[in-house]
Amino acid sequence: MVDGVFHHPVELGEKASMRISRLFGKTLRQDPAEAETASHRLMLKAGLMYQVAAGVYAYMPLAWRSLRKIEQIIREEMDAAGGQEVHLPALQPVELWQESGREAAFGQNLFHLKDRRERDMVLAPTHEEVITKMVAANVSSYRDLPLILYQIQTKFRDEPRPRAGLIRVREFTMKDAYSFDADEHGLALSYDRVAQAYRNIFQRCGLPTMAVEADSGAIGGKDSQEFILPAEAGEDTILHCPQCGYAANAERAAFVLPPVAQEKEAPLEQVATPGAKTIPQVAAYLSVPESKTLKAVFYVAQGQAVSSTARLVFVTLRGDLDVNEVKLNNLLHARDLRLATDQEVAQAGLVAGSASAVGLKGINVVADRSIQAGANFVVGANKEGYHLRNANYPRDFQADLVADIALAHEGHGCPKCGTALRSTRGIEVGHIFKLGTFFTERLGAAYLDAQGQQHPIIMGCYGIGVGRLLAGAIEQNHDDKGIVFPAPIAPYQVHLVSLNPEREDVGHVADDLYAALQKEGIEVLYDDREESAGVKFNDADLLGLPVRLLVSPRTLRENAAEVKGRREERGRTVPLSEVAQTVRGMLEP
Repeated sequence: MVDGVFHHPVELGEKASMRISRLFGKTLRQDPAEAETASHRLMLKAGLMYQVAAGVYAYMPLAWRSLRKIEQIIREEMDAAGGQEVHLPALQPVELWQESGREAAFGQNLFHLKDRRERDMVLAPTHEEVITKMVAANVSSYRDLPLILYQIQTKFRDEPRPRAGLIRVREFTMKDAYSFDADEHGLALSYDRVAQAYRNIFQRCGLPTMAVEADSGAIGGKDSQEFILPAEAGEDTILHCPQCGYAANAERAAFVLPPVAQEKEAPLEQVATPGAKTIPQVAAYLSVPESKTLKAVFYVAQGQAVSSTARLVFVTLRGDLDVNEVKLNNLLHARDLRLATDQEVAQAGLVAGSASAVGLKGINVVADRSIQAGANFVVGANKEGYHLRNANYPRDFQADLVADIALAHEGHGCPKCGTALRSTRGIEVGHIFKLGTFFTERLGAAYLDAQGQQHPIIMGCYGIGVGRLLAGAIEQNHDDKGIVFPAPIAPYQVHLVSLNPEREDVGHVADDLYAALQKEGIEVLYDDREESAGVKFNDADLLGLPVRLLVSPRTLRENAAEVKGRREERGRTVPLSEVAQTVRGMLEP
């Protein structure tokens, strides 16, 4: 181990090299029309995967080699962290999910089916239920703890909008791990151990990531961190502080409210605002900053803390802010949250564009803390074409809940040091949670302590999206010619190109070099086709292996080969006797 990182060779068996003339799959000359992102486009164009259905892909040999390398790195680091590998079924009885209460939490994202005896089954999107039951059946004493169990398994989620190739899919490969400890101190140790393993994994894959505070989502839990791979195509927005290092997903990020002038409360008064319905329109009409207005947003929520049936929720916050729907959903513990339709708003007697909490009755009011930071707000008068000046909380209206439900944006103040936050797009490639006893209490996983007292086992949960990690690597590492694979996860290390292989001398030398590199343990993809130089060079750039070797009549005149790194503009001529040593030096981290 060096600098906290375990360095092990990634072995893929004896078949470590391949001739392109025998390789299954073909590159495309044109960009596929259906591709949305760079990784999606390049993986289809380079023949790495084949689309079976929306959000469902088959992996071709090149992609599968990269995925196996990623999996091997994951296994080595999880084993080094004390993990034990298991394999859990993707097909599970729905009763497990009902027992944990998560059938409703996952909603329509959970695949349901029936077996031939009409028993209800699900295709697992994650495996907390089964692993907890398995541990409950095999752990009885504190002497059996701690445990870290992990697997690399297929998951299924019925995503409403699969997109971006492997970034958001309905069937995917995931490494999920679960820790089981006797107390919070043990959980903290397991959590930190796996977090370090994750840092090692991403470093060994050649992928820089950011660890950020995150929302726990439907899986639940207390402390939660995401590992984000910075990429423009990412679905996640990360707010981070350049001064103190604070970083959080926008769904979770806290911030210091933009300041407003302090003033004494003035009398409430009604003013006409003909045609002004939006915050910018109202603010402009009355010549006030948007921070002096209160926004009204209407949601329909369904869940335990709200109601067993759908119910309208009136949300209000300062006009210069936006609602963070994840924070709002967590506050309400809602199973389902959506914006109300115009019809639902009208049926509730609300006047869209002129609504406020002033005088409102019979509707749940949820307010952001920003209503307490400022005074004399402009709000709707609950009357078409009119607003109220100088509305103040709690003098003029009440709220059932007041909390931080606003969305952080770039430029807002860091919650730790006040420095302006910066925004970065990224792809979530790993997520770790401190779950506590949510599952073990519901599913009966307990242990006896040294005094014979029974306690629920304390859990942690840790996931890495394997396919998403590969897609993220390509999003982060490509140029206008194609993929630029990080060396540790490239399907092959060297792309050997022979020009004019029909010439006996070129063909013989290229074949000999191919064999010699294999004997040295170097993985080679050998382009032995009778194709033009342009086709071969284009494919080499598209596939993006770390090193390109060229054997041609020109190089043979010097008894040499041309060696070029994928990121290098020009190659250099190296004597054939020194090629293997040169390649090894280029592949070293």
